[in-house]
Amino acid sequence: MRSFAGRDILSLKDFERGEFMQVFEVAEDLEPIARSRRNGDLLSDKTLVTAFYQPSTRTRLAHEAAMHRLGGHVLGFSDPRMTRAGDFYQESIKDTVHMLEYYGDAIVMRHFQQGAPAEAARWASVPVINAGDGWGEHPTQVLTDLYTVMKEQGTIDGLTFLCIGDMRMRTMHSLGYALTQFDAEAVFVSPPEMSLTDDFKAELTDRGLVFREVEHVREAIAEADVIYMEPVVQADYTKSRDEAGGDKGLTPENYRVTRELLREAKGDAIILHSLPRMDELPPDVDATRHARYWEEAFNGVVMRMALLALVMGATE
Repeated sequence: MRSFAGRDILSLKDFERGEFMQVFEVAEDLEPIARSRRNGDLLSDKTLVTAFYQPSTRTRLAHEAAMHRLGGHVLGFSDPRMTRAGDFYQESIKDTVHMLEYYGDAIVMRHFQQGAPAEAARWASVPVINAGDGWGEHPTQVLTDLYTVMKEQGTIDGLTFLCIGDMRMRTMHSLGYALTQFDAEAVFVSPPEMSLTDDFKAELTDRGLVFREVEHVREAIAEADVIYMEPVVQADYTKSRDEAGGDKGLTPENYRVTRELLREAKGDAIILHSLPRMDELPPDVDATRHARYWEEAFNGVVMRMALLALVMGATE
């Protein structure tokens, strides 16, 4: 198995099963630090640089919280418009990364351009972590999701994932790749214009994932162990920022999960949602036994702790 020390975390496409399990084990070991709301000293001599070219709440703050929990330091930007990377000069990723690598020991980057973190990794001498790149991938979020599934269900093998929302989403891409390493099935529900591309379906088939597509959540809710949700009413992830304008529209019933619909679900089925949400997941679902998105948010800190400790060589 490859060492994580000094390694970029850009995609789950080439993650091996053993690597998933290794990350989960390290997260399990470090979780008590976050659970007790204290800070350790594992990364006390390290600094994380955050380069967020696109808005973020959970992903950015979870990385920062993770670094603080491990006793490390954080610097960076959350709005490129306030830097030379996004003002008149529109500094290239190459030039920006050549500078940032001297300021810290790892760089976590979110960018509206698919492939931007991979481009950064070409030029950086320190590890680069992809925090979401356009419609590309979001590996740290899906590692968080699967860690949550392991904690809640005790396994990933043998489970059926009901994936609802926009299949162009970077989370859906990373999840699809990740599930190919487990004995799991996926059922995808999305509007036709947001469905899996033929190329992606061919790739998942080639990698051995068992999946199918249905038109309505109701067709598969009863067999789902994990209900994995993203909005179908959402921002354009190819933009640096997409301001709300006018009526956003409502989510069709096909892609909503309500308390009424959950009566047809398995008693131990769990709902994951990376948030933010629109009307696809009403707030009254929060009080049901199925909701796990708040635990998912906590696990996001734990998972980033594990990844940071691994890529900075503080643990194996």
